[in-house]
Amino acid sequence: MKRLVHCLLLAAFCALLLGADFDKRFNDLGHKMMCKCGCNQVLLECNHVGCSYSERMRDELTTALQRGDSDDLVLQAFVQKYGATVLAAPTTTGFNRVAWIMPFAALGLGIFAVVYVVRLWKARQPATITSAAAAVELDEYRQRARQETEL
Repeated sequence: MKRLVHCLLLAAFCALLLGADFDKRFNDLGHKMMCKCGCNQVLLECNHVGCSYSERMRDELTTALQRGDSDDLVLQAFVQKYGATVLAAPTTTGFNRVAWIMPFAALGLGIFAVVYVVRLWKARQPATITSAAAAVELDEYRQRARQETEL
C-alpha cells in the first residue's frame, strides 16, 4: 500500500512538471510572436478590444504544443501562415542578421565621425591678422566708424 502511494505521488509530481513545461513553452513561444491584428503587441500581451487574431493564434499555439511540435517547427508554421512579421525579433540567420548588426555599426560610425570632426575643429588655428597692411587698414576702418558714429 505504501508503495502504491509513492507511485501515485511520483506520477502526480511528473504530471505537474509536464504541465509546468507546457506552460513555460507556451509562455516563451507566445512572447516570441506578435499579434497580427495590427496592435503591434506581443501575442500573449495583446489586449486589443475586439481582436480577432489573438485568441485564434493562441489556440493554434496550444494545439501545436499539444501535438508535440518542437519550438522551431511551431515558429516556422506561424511564419509560413502569417509571414515573417509574426516574429517579435528577427532571426539571426541570413539577411535578418543585418537587422542585428546595423544599429551597432551605425552607432560606431557615428561615434567615429563625431570624434573625427571634433579633432578637425580642435586642430584648426584661429585666423590672425599677420600683415601690417591689414592692421593699418583695420585702424582706418575703426577711425571712420568713430567719425561716422561720433563716439
